[in-house]
Amino acid sequence: MTFRSRLVLVATAAVLLVVVLGSVATYVVAYDSLVGSIDVNLSQTSRYLLANPDISNQCSTTTTGDCTQIVSPKGSTSQNDPAGVLPIPATVKVSAASQGTRPNVHFSTTVGGTAVREIVTSLPPLFQYRGNSFPEELPNGGALQITAPLTGVNEELRSLAVALWLIVLVGVTLAVLLGLGVGRTVLRPLNSLTDTVEELAETTDMSKRLDPGGPDELGRLRRAFNRLLTALDTSRESQRQLVLDASHELRTPLTSLRTNMEVARRLEELAPEERQVLISDVLTQLDELTTLVGDLAELARGEQPRLNSEPIRLDSVVLEAVEVATTHGRSRGVTFDASLSPTWVSGSPARIERAIYNLLDNALKWSPDGGVVEVTCSDGVLVVRDHGPGVDDSDVEHIFDRFYRAPGARGRPGSGLGLAIVAQVTRDEGGSVSVQHAPGGGALFRFGLPVVTTPPRADFDY
Repeated sequence: MTFRSRLVLVATAAVLLVVVLGSVATYVVAYDSLVGSIDVNLSQTSRYLLANPDISNQCSTTTTGDCTQIVSPKGSTSQNDPAGVLPIPATVKVSAASQGTRPNVHFSTTVGGTAVREIVTSLPPLFQYRGNSFPEELPNGGALQITAPLTGVNEELRSLAVALWLIVLVGVTLAVLLGLGVGRTVLRPLNSLTDTVEELAETTDMSKRLDPGGPDELGRLRRAFNRLLTALDTSRESQRQLVLDASHELRTPLTSLRTNMEVARRLEELAPEERQVLISDVLTQLDELTTLVGDLAELARGEQPRLNSEPIRLDSVVLEAVEVATTHGRSRGVTFDASLSPTWVSGSPARIERAIYNLLDNALKWSPDGGVVEVTCSDGVLVVRDHGPGVDDSDVEHIFDRFYRAPGARGRPGSGLGLAIVAQVTRDEGGSVSVQHAPGGGALFRFGLPVVTTPPRADFDY
């Protein structure tokens, strides 16, 4: 079933429900009003006859169903006609025996095939009756029956029922037409939006934007779709830029590697020392390529859903990274001075380890030979401070960008992705990273992650 069909069906059902309920309520109110007016007339007639007790058992010769009769407590109506002119149900017998203590009773019945409304009034003891059917007194009470025909009321109710059914049919018809009109009106802007989206899907031109529309729901949908297009356009542009930057960065080591391999064709012509230099250069370039590919894979992982987080003892991870960095720094005499306090954070262990390695590797790269890198870790914050040339003010804003390399780093090894990976990890893990000038020279990096309470049995984790 289409959305338009469902809309028409809902509108029709809603209108039908309202019309039917309104018609039923109208019929009930009209019935109560008409029958209530007859009950009022019967009550007035009853009071009049009790005040003027010249009552006979008779029915009107001009109006069918208009009857009056007295019933004794024993259930008789006259000496000559024990059955009376009106039926005597149990209600009448109870009222006749109540000696004036039972309230008036109204009910509908049928007399001689005619629908009537009847009132039963109990007579008080010693009622002075001046008719011919009973003795002059009814010492034990009795009952007065009066009926009035419902013929006119029923005719009016039938006419009302016909009118109400016509209203229901007209209401349903109008509901269908209204549903069709509303569906066409509501779906017109939605169809326009669908056409635009389909056009964008065919052309894949993410630079286009929809008309923002008004403050209604469709306008909100248009603006939300525009935000989605902006996000997709930004993501695609980032991917394109990543491919361009990666190809640019890969071109340099590949070109050098190609040159060295061309030289390797004449390996027998080279001196043993030149051969060792050539092989060392090739291995260095292969290491650069391996590192670059790993960094690109890490950046690409950032576009994927976030990995599951778990409690991590940050100081233990930092200690392992410091040991590895110390090994790498021995060739230049660079040492790491670590001051670590137990602290637990939440995040992805593999990614956090990679970010910490990158921070320490960056500090090692910029430290002078024989320098010291100071590492502190507490309360979920890792601080890495080197004694190198520091970060220029113009580089602070871009130092965490992909493939960005400060002018002073152009001659050093690296791809410009290490700190970008650090920034991406902190962003994905809900942490923060910053850089500032260290007192006395050098750069100071501050890397923070969300702190968690110490998990149970934590001593067995490390």
